Amino acid sequence: MTTRRTRWQEAGNSGKYGKRFADLVSAGEDIDGEARLADTLLPRGARVLDAGAGMGRVAAALLRRGHDVAAIEPDEALVRQARETYPGLPVEERDILDLRPEDGPFDLIVCVGNVMVFLAEDTERDALRAMRSALGENGRILVGFHLQDRPPHARAYPAAEFEADATAAGLRVDLRAGTYHLHPANDAYGVWILSRAQDGTGG
Repeated sequence: MTTRRTRWQEAGNSGKYGKRFADLVSAGEDIDGEARLADTLLPRGARVLDAGAGMGRVAAALLRRGHDVAAIEPDEALVRQARETYPGLPVEERDILDLRPEDGPFDLIVCVGNVMVFLAEDTERDALRAMRSALGENGRILVGFHLQDRPPHARAYPAAEFEADATAAGLRVDLRAGTYHLHPANDAYGVWILSRAQDGTGG
């Protein structure tokens, strides 16, 4: 079990994050943008992992769309909130770094909502390798995080550095966009679709 403290834990952000999205859900706001994109990448009934699921909003949206969904989240408070907000959602208190090949194979791993910029220091490549290990043969990873105006305590993670880390982890960049609606890539926000590199490097 991974015990290294993440930037998220150091920031103590779970309370504010959880309340913000609880308020949005209660107000009927559209919080399914990431899930809609993820759904377009999948056949019906696909196996999906929400890695860093937060309070479960993306995983729950994909579950409603008929997918076989698992969710992992290391923050105990957010796991509790996910279970209370979405009864029946299979969410486990667990870190991305603890993923193993036997957890898969997944058709898609979703890692959105700034998860990558809140990981423990110097674990980004390890997290990418761990997700890669649980992918199916044709599986993909959907990643998204702020490049500018990032949340407090989140690391600065330039697009070029992230893509270099993905390559080192044995992944290929299939697409980069600037939003979950696939607007052109920009300097403010990054959205990537990754898959296994054909030569298997970095595994």
